Amino acid sequence: MTTTLTDDERLRRWRLVLGGGDADGTARALTGTDAAMDGALTALYDRKAWDAGDRSGGLGASAPSVARWLGDIRTYFPSSVVQVMQRDAIERLGLATLLLEPEMLEAVEPDVHLVGTLLSLGRAMPETTRETARAVVRKVVDDLEKRLSARTRATLTGALDRSARISRPRHRDIDWDRTIRANLKHYLPEHRTVVPERLVGHGRASRAVRKEVVLCVDQSGSMAASVVHAAVFGAVLASMRSLATRLVVFDTSVVDLTEQLDDPVDVLFGTRLGGGTDINRALAYCQSRITRPADTVVVLISDLYEGGIRDEMLKRVAAMKASGVQFVALLALSDEGAPAYDRDHAAALAALGAPAFACTPDLFPEIMAAALERRPLPIPEA
Repeated sequence: MTTTLTDDERLRRWRLVLGGGDADGTARALTGTDAAMDGALTALYDRKAWDAGDRSGGLGASAPSVARWLGDIRTYFPSSVVQVMQRDAIERLGLATLLLEPEMLEAVEPDVHLVGTLLSLGRAMPETTRETARAVVRKVVDDLEKRLSARTRATLTGALDRSARISRPRHRDIDWDRTIRANLKHYLPEHRTVVPERLVGHGRASRAVRKEVVLCVDQSGSMAASVVHAAVFGAVLASMRSLATRLVVFDTSVVDLTEQLDDPVDVLFGTRLGGGTDINRALAYCQSRITRPADTVVVLISDLYEGGIRDEMLKRVAAMKASGVQFVALLALSDEGAPAYDRDHAAALAALGAPAFACTPDLFPEIMAAALERRPLPIPEA
């Protein structure tokens, strides 16, 4: 159904888009809610302030004025727009330091990008703000877990069951449902029965750890959203009995956060976003912790801008694959679209049989299921 706009409504919309001033050509005055919306937008996107080199825009320098502005945009715009405007305010107007104040954190709309900003502030965050910041991070993490955990567990449980299936099970270990389905072509109508030529079952140690997963995550500043999602997925994987999960984060140093995987918020506050990158050192650490190569999946999450020894990094990947390790290289684990990455290093990994690609959080369970079953990865089209 098509709605016909009146001339006045059309002028109103153009006035909100163009931002007023002598050049907008609408000669349309705004009142009430429209004027308030226009004021919130002008405070952030006013071209005159930018052209004059005023980096503070129209928000002012004080926390109370910014808190009021944050309250205004939450009143007049939907959550998805609020998150974009917050991100622009932080990046364009240099408001990150104001997030160190509790009243500011209480006013913002929590999202993955805000968590990344808070984590990048790191040790600069005063104790008076830290608990408020943890509450913000906790809300984002809880929302992500609700969205991702059930599907991840279901997908990976199925993959682990299939990878553990055996073709000559003992009678007590026969999976009759799958056995019948696998032998339907041998149905004998005259006898109204299926004659199974192949039995399908599970090993008796079905509750034991079957696979090991190592998440090796780049914590340089550009990887903030990926770090947040990796922490959530790490906690979900660690909760599965059949998986032994290790989480390693790195920049120029390497930190093993496996012991904190029961709480992804603790994991995130154990990271240190920013700094350089030494992928080779991180992979060397991960390689030293692998005890069952044929049952291990290593997931490197990095934009591949290597600050360490490139040739050694590639040799380590080749050595792990030769030993039987399933190696997955993700350029990003986020919803942000195509990331910037080192194309030469990505091509070198692809030549080793480890193609590097970006992955959304919704696709990650399928990627992991394929890796656990040692089948081709469902790589998204570029």
